[in-house]
Amino acid sequence: MDTTTPPLAPVIADLRRKAAALRKRIVLPEGEDKRTLKAAAVLKKDGLCVPILLGDPEKARAIAAAEGADISGIEIVDPVKDAKYAEYAAQYFELRKHKGVDEAEARKSVADPMVFGVMMLHNDRVDGFLSGAVHATSDTVRPALHIIKPAPGVRAVSSFFIMVFPKPEQGDNGVLIFADCAINVDPAPAKLAGIGISSARMGKALCGIEPRVAFLSFSTNGSAEHALVDAVKEAVRVAKEKAPDLPIDGEMQGDAALDLEVGRRKFPGSQVAGRANVLIFPDLQSGNIGYKLVQRLTGAQALGPILQGFNKPVNDLSRGASVDDIVTMACITALQTDPALRG
Repeated sequence: MDTTTPPLAPVIADLRRKAAALRKRIVLPEGEDKRTLKAAAVLKKDGLCVPILLGDPEKARAIAAAEGADISGIEIVDPVKDAKYAEYAAQYFELRKHKGVDEAEARKSVADPMVFGVMMLHNDRVDGFLSGAVHATSDTVRPALHIIKPAPGVRAVSSFFIMVFPKPEQGDNGVLIFADCAINVDPAPAKLAGIGISSARMGKALCGIEPRVAFLSFSTNGSAEHALVDAVKEAVRVAKEKAPDLPIDGEMQGDAALDLEVGRRKFPGSQVAGRANVLIFPDLQSGNIGYKLVQRLTGAQALGPILQGFNKPVNDLSRGASVDDIVTMACITALQTDPALRG
């Protein structure tokens, strides 16, 4: 039986190579999860970043040993036993007392590795935060919104996935950007426009693509009339106005966005139709369903959700994330220490 490891997709290999040059400290709060422990071992062995685990050190080491993951030399922090626990609890109280949080609640909150890890980032003890292998997206986003907060000028935090396909002829040389598939349930047109612009710029910065942005709908170029279609049309109008340098078009159906012949027939004259590599879904239902269907039916890797708009690098994982996914997402988080790569 062939047990050789298949080569990494070029975009993933490039992300890992660039992260390795930075040697950033990435906190992984789910430090007792098998996949997280295996990923931490890879990150350290390959020199991709400096992983820091949160959890019970004895338990984490026992699980790692049972899984054959060498985590020797990796720092493991137990929040309530850490020398900074009381200080972080006091800081959290000051940050949240206006919301009615008292000192006892603050201590209890900071005992949670998900909150403690964000406090480490808040205090620059680490360079980035990555979780979600065990926890829901809201468990990652909520403490980050409370503590790290959105970057100045950002209207709303959003997310995107890098979809990496098994064959280069799928997508744009094997890559498509899908947004927003994890955060914004029903974005208003102005917010949807911002998601499209941010996702396009992030896709270019991380993956090297020249973005061509399609705002998706069940209608193409006026083929249907409905309030939902009107909302997407308005998002396209706003996005074009705010980012005249980007090729943006819509509203369009998925086939018109991706199939050149269909795109030419349904949306003649569009520079995006049939050639789109950034797909903006109109709402969270369609985005989340869409990326998971594509992932399962094509074997594509779904890297993300990559969060954009926070003051410091915070990222989420799908709870179905593999060890490789966690490794690559840690590298993306390291790269987002560059403010230009936080969206």
